[in-house]
Formats: sequence, C-alpha cells, structure tokens
Amino acid sequence: MADDLKIRYSDADLAEFKSIIEEKIEKAKSHLDLLKSSYMNDGNNGTDDTSPTFKAFEEGSETMSKEANTQLAIRQEKFIRDLKNALLRIENKTYGICRVTGKLINKERLKLVPHATLSIEAKNMQK
Repeated sequence: MADDLKIRYSDADLAEFKSIIEEKIEKAKSHLDLLKSSYMNDGNNGTDDTSPTFKAFEEGSETMSKEANTQLAIRQEKFIRDLKNALLRIENKTYGICRVTGKLINKERLKLVPHATLSIEAKNMQK
C-alpha cells in the first residue's frame, strides 16, 4: 500500500520554496518594469543639433537596444509565468516532482532553478 503514496516535499519545504519563488517574482517584476520603462522612453538625448552621422548612429543603436530590451522583456515575462506556475504546483503539493521520472527533483537544483519541472536525470535524457 505504501507504493500508492506519492513521494513529495514536506509542507515546511514547500513553504521555504514558496518564499524563494515569491522573492524571485518580485525581483523579476521590478526588472521587467525597468526594461519596459527603458524601451518606452523616446530616447531623445538631445542629439537634434549634432552631426547627422552621429544621429544616424545613435538611432541605429537605439533600435538595436530596443529590440534587445524587448527580447529581454519577453524572456522576463516567461520567467515570471514559470515562477507563478511553480507557485500553483506548491498549492497542489506537486512541486518538485519531476514530470518525467516522477522522482523528487534535487533540493539544491530547485533553490537555483525554482521553476524546474525536470530532474537533472530527465534533462540529460532529452539531450
């Protein structure tokens, strides 16, 4: 009968992971706000009266940094979504269980990558 019971992290462990994740979500949100404000600024640094070459160069680098910031923002939004999904798994008490092997994901791995859904073993199988 013991086999029917799923191995999972204790409520105390889940609470610890929850606080780690919530802290990461707050940091990620403030990082995302910074990214959004940086690419929403018009970026006009008073180059109107400087040489046309410099202005063209600055507009080019501005476009590049806007694209880079947009990519970073998209990645950050996905990261926040992944972290929020991890919170749902904590609520469901399925957090930290590898979705491939069904075994517990190493605690140290979860502290580094709290939104992980695969154990190292399963991740290596994918390569």
